[in-house]
Amino acid sequence: MSEISEPRPALTDPFEIGGVPIANRVLLAPLAGIGNWFVRLQAKRHGAGLAVSEMVSSFALHYRNERTLRELLVLHPEEHPVSIQLFGHDAEVMRSGAEVAAAAGADLIDINMGCPVPKVRKTGAGAQLLRQPELAIALADAAREGSGLPVTVKLRSGIESGDRSGFELAIRLAEEAGVAAIGFHPRVATRGHKGKPNYTLTRELTERLEIPVIISGGIFGAEAVMIARGSLGNPWVFEELTRQREGPPSRAEVVEELLWVVDRAEEHFGPERAERYLRKFYPWYFEGIGADKRVRDELQRTADLARARQLIEAARTPVRVA
Repeated sequence: MSEISEPRPALTDPFEIGGVPIANRVLLAPLAGIGNWFVRLQAKRHGAGLAVSEMVSSFALHYRNERTLRELLVLHPEEHPVSIQLFGHDAEVMRSGAEVAAAAGADLIDINMGCPVPKVRKTGAGAQLLRQPELAIALADAAREGSGLPVTVKLRSGIESGDRSGFELAIRLAEEAGVAAIGFHPRVATRGHKGKPNYTLTRELTERLEIPVIISGGIFGAEAVMIARGSLGNPWVFEELTRQREGPPSRAEVVEELLWVVDRAEEHFGPERAERYLRKFYPWYFEGIGADKRVRDELQRTADLARARQLIEAARTPVRVA
């Protein structure tokens, strides 16, 4: 008789990471250059159980870089629980950086061991740590000791095709460094976001580990999921996955949400920097409602947030083609 496997928990089921209660199993993944406090807060407003920050340099925190502290380590009281993701390649610096992140109010510390970007890997951080498992374990130990918080690690399945070094490192991190959860992207670093995720390897890792395995780059095979690019311009995905809504947002909802983002960006960056920063956001929202191309082009050119708000408001009414 074949064994009957236990049913997977529902995405709406609560769980814990290192004793920190998480309301459901749909999480916002770290989004480089994007996942600041208001993007995380937005995900939480729409139902995400946990949001992870964009990756923050442990060296910048160690040396108290003013801009990093002012822009990347700002936490909103309504976004908890929140995880701050750090990256680096020096254990003592990681210890110090994790201590700074904890003092800022983080509930969890996440370490990036999966970034495939060459400029990050060249420093010995990100996915390059799969080549240096002893250092990877030392970094996780240092972050836990420095912060006094549960530590999680996000990593790739390997670096090149056929490489299982990330899978093997995940097991060691759980057994030797006591990490509280693994975020697993089942694609190798050289493939980026391309190719089919290795869900079989994800299931194997889940069966090997007693701690939660959170999948990134897919929604199958693990105990929780991280939503990354799928949430850009579509925070309603968290409501859909947690069964709080059915169907896409209305045009009015999209407009209201984008205006909320504009307000928060101005609050965080000030009007001049917010205008430049928001140019990458406009297409994510306007693509789904088929906004007029002339409006989209002007949004990319305008240096005036008041004008940007007018253009967004105008998108409430669909353009009628004669």
